[in-house]
Amino acid sequence: MKRIILVVLRCIFKLPYWWFYKLKQYQNKEKYPTIDEGYQFIHNVADEIVKKARVDLKCYGLENLPKENGYLIAPNHQGLFDIVALFKTDKNTTKFVLKKELASTILIKDVVKTLDYYSLDRTSIRDGAKMVKEVSKEISEGTNYVIFSEGTRSKKGNTMGEFKGGTFKIALKTHCPIVPVAMIDCYQVFDNNTIKPVTAQIHYLKPIEYEEYKDLKTNEIAALVQSRIQACMDGVLK
Repeated sequence: MKRIILVVLRCIFKLPYWWFYKLKQYQNKEKYPTIDEGYQFIHNVADEIVKKARVDLKCYGLENLPKENGYLIAPNHQGLFDIVALFKTDKNTTKFVLKKELASTILIKDVVKTLDYYSLDRTSIRDGAKMVKEVSKEISEGTNYVIFSEGTRSKKGNTMGEFKGGTFKIALKTHCPIVPVAMIDCYQVFDNNTIKPVTAQIHYLKPIEYEEYKDLKTNEIAALVQSRIQACMDGVLK
């Protein structure tokens, strides 16, 4: 919480311009029919947030992102900073599936509206099925998506929760590449109550192509993705 307050104070004169003018501007679909310009704006804001938050964010593996759009990014989830880290490091226009509780919070809801993100009610089976259908359609049309397969952030630092198989119904429907992403020490940014400088890491791993997972069940794909992330974390943290 202290670091969030620090960011707000250090950006106090920019925040009103960002949120009450620029975001509203990019919500004008007649002038901005795609989310590309809005995404690049948030990308730049995320870069500013990382600097003001006193975070040294190490990024590895951007070359592993597929050259063609229409892929699924599957990171582990350590906290709110994960979203900032993804925005800051990935210049490719990418949409998120966010849980309804987060998508409705102050500031985040404006980003969701601007970038047309999917807000998921995790308690609704119907909403989950609708999400799979709509996101699958968008990925097939060339949209990139981020989905946190754990469903919620881990509260155990660099220890992951179990990846859920439901996310990967989308991959089986679309045959898209799956890009595992390892978040390491990202929980320290906003979850630790300090403003001391901190280092966090984000690793984009080699994509898992359809040929590699086509014969697997969704829970097996989830386990495969999680194992790739775990192997990266083990290598870094050993």
